[in-house]
Amino acid sequence: MPAATLPVALPASPDWSHLWDEAVARLAPASPDPHGLWPALVVLAAVLALPTLRRWGRTLTTIVHEAGHAGVGILVGRRFHGFVVGRDLGGHAVTSGKPTGPGRALTSWAGYPAPALLGLGLVAAALAGWGGAVLGVAIVVLLGLLVMSRSLLTGVLVILSGLAALALWWWGATWRDAAVAGLGLVLLLGAWDSLRDVAASGDPNQDHGTLASLTPLPAGFWLFTWFLADAAATAGAAWLVWQALAQA
Repeated sequence: MPAATLPVALPASPDWSHLWDEAVARLAPASPDPHGLWPALVVLAAVLALPTLRRWGRTLTTIVHEAGHAGVGILVGRRFHGFVVGRDLGGHAVTSGKPTGPGRALTSWAGYPAPALLGLGLVAAALAGWGGAVLGVAIVVLLGLLVMSRSLLTGVLVILSGLAALALWWWGATWRDAAVAGLGLVLLLGAWDSLRDVAASGDPNQDHGTLASLTPLPAGFWLFTWFLADAAATAGAAWLVWQALAQA
């Protein structure tokens, strides 16, 4: 007599369509909430008050600085080979292409204003309810930067940044816009910190020294252009914050 065959329950396949719908929902804009600025301002105050948090802010600033070099370099036709963040919070991005010319100069110039300009963009996006979309884009960009990381420390820092962005994007519905606005303010602070440090360093191998060697203009001129970019971005963010708080 043949043995009875028991039905075998197969594991249910993941509902990919549901996951896709959840991801798309997290990219959609939310209703702007000016009250979300208060947590962002608390984040900024904590970074100002606590050296450890300020160091983490500087680390993010360095990553954005190097991404600025890389992004502009790619836009002007240079090839991006990778980047490194050092223990001293300095960094460098490696691109190749023509050793002189406008493209090389633009690539060298782009690093220092990048955190301030991105900071302004993040504040504006958060106040418009686009925090989820910003975090989604950040995750994709950080994945690309992870591939281009050229040291263990750099890779670890990029992974930690990506995990934080992923956690906020997927589970932080209440805090997405506030976190993005806070990050924007921290990047603005970091832009001023890094500009102060490079101006005080007197190191001719820094970006302003490179620009002086590539152009007929002195290093001090390029420092001044970064000051203007940081000042304009800070003024724009301050105006947006003021307008939002007036409506809160």
